[in-house]
Amino acid sequence: MQITPLSPEDPVSLGDFELLGRIGQGGMGQVFLGESPGGEPAAVKVIKPSVVDSESRQRFAQEIEVLKTIWGPRIAAFLGADAEAEQPWLATEHVDGPDLARHVKSHGPLPSVLTAALGAVLAEALSAVHTQGLLHRDLKPANLLLGPNGPMIIDFGLVAFTESHVSLTAPNQVVGTPICMAPEQAAGVKPLTAAVDVYALGAVLLFAATGHYPHEAATPYMVFHLVTDPGTAPDLSGAPSELVPLLTGMLAQNAEDRPSLTDVVQQCRAVVEAQGMKIAQARRRLTAHTAGQQHEAATADTSPRSTAAPTVAFEDLRTVTAQPAQDAQDAPPLPPSPQVPEPTMVDTPGPTAPTVRDAPEPALPSQASPSEGVQREQPTPGRPPKASRRPKEPTRTLRHSVQARKTAEQLRTAYAALAPF
Repeated sequence: MQITPLSPEDPVSLGDFELLGRIGQGGMGQVFLGESPGGEPAAVKVIKPSVVDSESRQRFAQEIEVLKTIWGPRIAAFLGADAEAEQPWLATEHVDGPDLARHVKSHGPLPSVLTAALGAVLAEALSAVHTQGLLHRDLKPANLLLGPNGPMIIDFGLVAFTESHVSLTAPNQVVGTPICMAPEQAAGVKPLTAAVDVYALGAVLLFAATGHYPHEAATPYMVFHLVTDPGTAPDLSGAPSELVPLLTGMLAQNAEDRPSLTDVVQQCRAVVEAQGMKIAQARRRLTAHTAGQQHEAATADTSPRSTAAPTVAFEDLRTVTAQPAQDAQDAPPLPPSPQVPEPTMVDTPGPTAPTVRDAPEPALPSQASPSEGVQREQPTPGRPPKASRRPKEPTRTLRHSVQARKTAEQLRTAYAALAPF
């Protein structure tokens, strides 16, 4: 994740949180990367001074009270807030990773099996929110962060109580993101039910698998028209055939025709298992896939030769978080190396370079070499090393980045060309 340095007019601290940089901003406020006295990273949301009034403070206070009641393994945790401060703020758990919208824009759609894994994870998380009597109401790719430990749901600012006539919005007021909004929500129907989050999740999964939304148009008003028109079916072009039945049900025009979140989890599991994997394995692959591509992007962005606008990588501000390990099923070991000439390696670290598993702090992305983490060929027992060989290097473990996989494949190809197997 890239963080922009603080501007001169930005606060240096809010409550007990020291502010380290800017994460993003919206129409109502600014989001900073903060750090607690104990070193806990946090996303600190602040209302812009230009929009601070009694009404915005009241809505902000309501959002804080709602966040205090929400919990779950895929929900960014509430860490603190002060709605009465001169600059009202709230802090939640910081997730070091891009949102789904940025990831798909940078790396393309997810494979169907990973989209199904994402659907199972998010449906289970939303089900826990609904059990607490709440709705998200604004689920969209920008509110789904792909962190090193898996996807996380953020921004419950528009949350509403289920089966209730009490709302955080005024009568006849429609709030949300049109491209992921359920027809009844766009039409202003109240009270809303859990089906609005099912529809929004369907729109998110369609975007994850194809890069487009159910309804797209030049203006939000045109999108509203398409969403609420019973005669306009959602655009499922490009969706993998195995996902079409699930997406069709989730994006149904009538709320009662959509599956429950429990059914969504089961259908996602069926898609994963039909491709010969278990759901837990698919979830690990999803995290490894997104974390690996994030690592590559961070390595490129923090290159010393880069001339881009000054940004600060999260890893430059705090210790790098090691990527999660995969089990043996996900990443089979490389085959034994035959006795053939050793192929030329891209990097040339010295004999004292620390191993990945033994290093107390992994190297920053800007210091990582393209082939870091590839298993090196070891001399055959009983065979003296060649005089031209470099000093023996410490054993390295295979990392889960796309570059590491490409390098490993190149090694296999080079060995196979001269080997008897």
